[in-house]
Amino acid sequence: MSAIRHALSIKREDDFAQWYQAVIAAADMAEESGVRGCMVIKPWGFGIWERMQRLLDDRIKAAGIQNAYFPLFIPLANFEREAEHVDGFAKEMAVVTHHRLIADGNGKLIPDPEAKLEEPLVVRPTSETIIGDAMSRWVQSWRDLPLKINQWANVVRWEMRTRMFLRTSEFLWQEGHTAHATQDEARAETLRALEMYRAFAEEDAALPVIAGEKPENERFPGARETWSIEAMMQDGKALQAGTSHYLGTNFAQAANIRYQDREGQQALCHTVSWGMSTRMVGGLIMTHGDDDGMRVPPALAPQQVVILPMLREKPEDGALLAYCEEVRAGLAGQSVLGEPLRVLLDTRPGKAASKRWDWVRKGAPIVIEVGSRDMENGVVSLLRRDELWDAETGKPRFQNPSRDVAVQTLSSILADMQTAMFTQAQERRDANITQDITDLGALAEFFGEDQRYPGWVEVQWSRPTGEGLKAVEEQLKALRLTLRNVPVHALPADGTCIFTGQPAIERIYVARAY
Repeated sequence: MSAIRHALSIKREDDFAQWYQAVIAAADMAEESGVRGCMVIKPWGFGIWERMQRLLDDRIKAAGIQNAYFPLFIPLANFEREAEHVDGFAKEMAVVTHHRLIADGNGKLIPDPEAKLEEPLVVRPTSETIIGDAMSRWVQSWRDLPLKINQWANVVRWEMRTRMFLRTSEFLWQEGHTAHATQDEARAETLRALEMYRAFAEEDAALPVIAGEKPENERFPGARETWSIEAMMQDGKALQAGTSHYLGTNFAQAANIRYQDREGQQALCHTVSWGMSTRMVGGLIMTHGDDDGMRVPPALAPQQVVILPMLREKPEDGALLAYCEEVRAGLAGQSVLGEPLRVLLDTRPGKAASKRWDWVRKGAPIVIEVGSRDMENGVVSLLRRDELWDAETGKPRFQNPSRDVAVQTLSSILADMQTAMFTQAQERRDANITQDITDLGALAEFFGEDQRYPGWVEVQWSRPTGEGLKAVEEQLKALRLTLRNVPVHALPADGTCIFTGQPAIERIYVARAY
């Protein structure tokens, strides 16, 4: 067995945080922008986000939800109507106070004191308040309900500690907002959105998740209930990958979203919001990436197959390019995972081996190299990103099917890769969930300093509130742990709460988290 020489100099097991940054750089996904907490998303990284948008937007529209757009700037007064909501976001808000700059005489630009806004404007941290304003105009009668709106937008939350994709001051997302006549309808929408996120994560991103309800202390500010999908990263930490919130009538009361019911009486709407962001790209990296860079599930890959002709700047290059074009055209006529197969013929100058490793680091699912000898033999050299290495030789594991066989079988290979990547991540997650810890001392020992990537623990939970919940928060804070969610499909509780000693009513996950 030969040693494998990986493409990255930093390994996951040595320094996971630095490895994550190295993958982003090596895969050419994003870079720092020069503005603290903001990033430039480069074409490959944005291409992955575009795929996420496309597939998630299809799911959103299939549920009868329409896209719209709302202003980036929100009057401060909108937030002040909902005290709990504004308190939850107050420390993260970016605020516009002036509308003009002037020169100060020293070559600097400063806000013009004469151009101070009468009312400060908040740069959108989330849109419940401004969309609530619109809903109050759009909803008059029971006939106007349910009202279902989604927007794709950027938001700003002024973060103190930032990390590309995972936690940035500006990020991209979608946010759905719906208004309903009854609590039952609103809660059904909350859970529908949760299931949509679960299906998207698992079927499109090959990302196994746990769907469940967040505890009271982890709710969205002003919400009655918050539900989430939680994913385990390769270092054992949890990532909240999408959330759905039942807001009750709190926001409807603040924004005056009322309707005339069938009996002619005025009633408050029950509202819901749900969102998923570019944080999911970070989750994709930390779930599927390896020591050679990114691995993109075929459903999300901007290019699923990349063909690399081994050009030598000789007359025979024309014949080689024609051969590669025939391969490309044959593949372009195939479909995979319900869509036309996405294939790129990369004719950029440069050595094929160098370009191969560029695409390996980016995580393109299939790389096909074609040289003059391949052309003469009617074959191609095919490399699967999820089965990159031959452990015996320590070299890339190339397959050499005929051109026709490659064209006929690549769709099924890509579908198999999609399933295989999900299964690998699911098996890793399930192997790192512990369920036999029954007291706080054992929990502290499990997450001790010698446990580098400890995974998650499922514990019995009595759902404390008020001071009882605050005490639990302090216990967890001391251990650098967080409560994640109560799984939808958890086994019934059958013991005592690990934190309070009271009879448990459900089970909840505890983990370190991003």
